[in-house]
Amino acid sequence: MAGPEPAIRVEGLGKRFGRIQAVDGLSLAVEAGEVFALVGPDGAGKTTSIRMLCGILDPDQGRATVLGQDTVRQAEAIKERIGYMPQRFGLYDDLSVDENIAFYADLYRVSQAERARRAPELLSFSNLTPFRDRLAGALSGGMRQKLGLACALVHTPELLILDEPTCGVDPVSRREFWQILYRLLGQGMTIFVSTAYLDEAERAHRVALMHKGRILMVDEPRRLRQNYEGQLLEVELADQQAGRQALAGAPQALQVVARGDRLMITVHDRERDWPPLEAALRAAGLADLRMRPAAPSLEDVFVQVMARDGR
Repeated sequence: MAGPEPAIRVEGLGKRFGRIQAVDGLSLAVEAGEVFALVGPDGAGKTTSIRMLCGILDPDQGRATVLGQDTVRQAEAIKERIGYMPQRFGLYDDLSVDENIAFYADLYRVSQAERARRAPELLSFSNLTPFRDRLAGALSGGMRQKLGLACALVHTPELLILDEPTCGVDPVSRREFWQILYRLLGQGMTIFVSTAYLDEAERAHRVALMHKGRILMVDEPRRLRQNYEGQLLEVELADQQAGRQALAGAPQALQVVARGDRLMITVHDRERDWPPLEAALRAAGLADLRMRPAAPSLEDVFVQVMARDGR
């Protein structure tokens, strides 16, 4: 017996702009009721993929269905059923919070009775009630994103599609935004979100790692981390450049990557490889260092997968 139709199904989707292959053979499925994160750096093809899912762009190849409807033949019907928040959501700076919500309610043809019920709910939900008379242009970055989300939800969509919604937002506002998303999830909504922040992807049920228009891996964050090849050592030291030079010729160091103020060293076996690597660093005059075991993050997985992929 076949299971329920995925909220999003993508098969071999491709899009080219001149000589640039923006999306190359994208295939994935997003189950109803999950948070699915599409993760990749700028230029990976995330925004182009999302615009094809929303029926804004037609693919050059492949096909996609959203809520069971074809993104090319039934694009207008899809737009009625989804909430879409692009990177630069179209808020009107000279309108208040209330007026922006009312404007989007008009666009989605929300009845007066429904908006009278829905608007206070959205304001409370996004913690914007005290600011309902404030002009959108006077809101902080985090508050603007919450207002954009409220406007995208005004017609009670079945699926929420967000394109890098927390880009440039401070860490506290990012955390608050994700708390709101999880409250929506608890109400039965499906959420598809693109992000360049790998720490945010840890909050999703499943993650697709995307680079240069292609999906490299798709799985739960926990399973992606478990697939990391090798073991990690983390080194804190004052001079990262000298540390990398000291490790350049060490056969035990399979990969050395800077992360913040640390070096992440991939080895075959921590217990065996730790002593010679520490000795190499100290021999280079880097006595003030701290080395310890580390668990791989999604960032480590992504870097390794890209390196293995020859990118």
